[in-house]
Amino acid sequence: MPNAISGMNDILGLLERLPGADTAADAAWASRDPLLTKPPGALGRLEAISRWLCAWQGRHPPTVARPRARIFAGNHGVAALGVSAVPAEVTVQMVANFAGGGAAINQLCRTFGIELAVIPLDLDRPTADFTRAPALTEAEFVAAFRAGLDSVPADTDLLVVGEMGIGNTTPAAALPCALYGGEAAAWTGRGTGVEGRALARKTEVVAAGVALHRGQPPLELLRRLGGRELVAMAGAVVAARLARVPVLLDGYVCTAAAAPLEAAMPGALDHCLAAHCSAEPGHRRLLERLGKAPLLDLGMRLGEGSGAALAVGVAKAAAACHAGMATFGEAGVSDGG
Repeated sequence: MPNAISGMNDILGLLERLPGADTAADAAWASRDPLLTKPPGALGRLEAISRWLCAWQGRHPPTVARPRARIFAGNHGVAALGVSAVPAEVTVQMVANFAGGGAAINQLCRTFGIELAVIPLDLDRPTADFTRAPALTEAEFVAAFRAGLDSVPADTDLLVVGEMGIGNTTPAAALPCALYGGEAAAWTGRGTGVEGRALARKTEVVAAGVALHRGQPPLELLRRLGGRELVAMAGAVVAARLARVPVLLDGYVCTAAAAPLEAAMPGALDHCLAAHCSAEPGHRRLLERLGKAPLLDLGMRLGEGSGAALAVGVAKAAAACHAGMATFGEAGVSDGG
């Protein structure tokens, strides 16, 4: 990964150099798919997923043999403002739970053969309260972005990106609100389960942060309204693109973290699929703005990369069908031609 990232301009420079899809691998997919023993389009989105894997892995046929999950953890200054139903120390406790194998993401990674790494980011130093100041200094932003850049081994063939951070659905709501406009209430959901006055307070915090920082460039909004784990997820998404690794985005927080990349450089998320649609109402609205239809819609809102890990099973199925199915000629089946 690039080792000369020292400021925002360097990150913008990376975005300007992102590689595109591999046209030769895409053409190879397009040549093989019509020959497989099925009616055209009969596997629905599985066909589109296998084609996406080819184009962004840069090879044909696609494989999902080395999927990896990278879960970033951070703490937020706005958690002290009553935006969450659980205390901030739960972030540290859940990181310990991940290490002990007791979380949902552990079970899903085990089930689908995903290598899991959890990366805590200065959990003893919450971000600043973004209703009063930028959440991160530029140096803190760069350090978190580099943590994401450095987290993706080059031989990864599919990346799951996720997070853990009490209070982080608040910056997740603030970022698209600042990027795309609209009322704070339209982007703010229950998160850990807040309701009533607590939900109203969370919405007020989102509105106050957006009012203070609105109008800034996209990556600057990520610095001012995000958190270390959001910035690191954005870094991992960029690292994956540079290494030709397709990405499954998890829920609302993950998608909100990636959205400034697309706003800064249209096409920056072309190598990403939305793994699922969260029960957070703002997530569906955000996916619509990004033009990404979710693979799954199961009412999940856990975070941890859980929805994206579940979608790895779908990606594995797509790759296996395209690579393993017999052609009409091989199977001795008439294609009706």
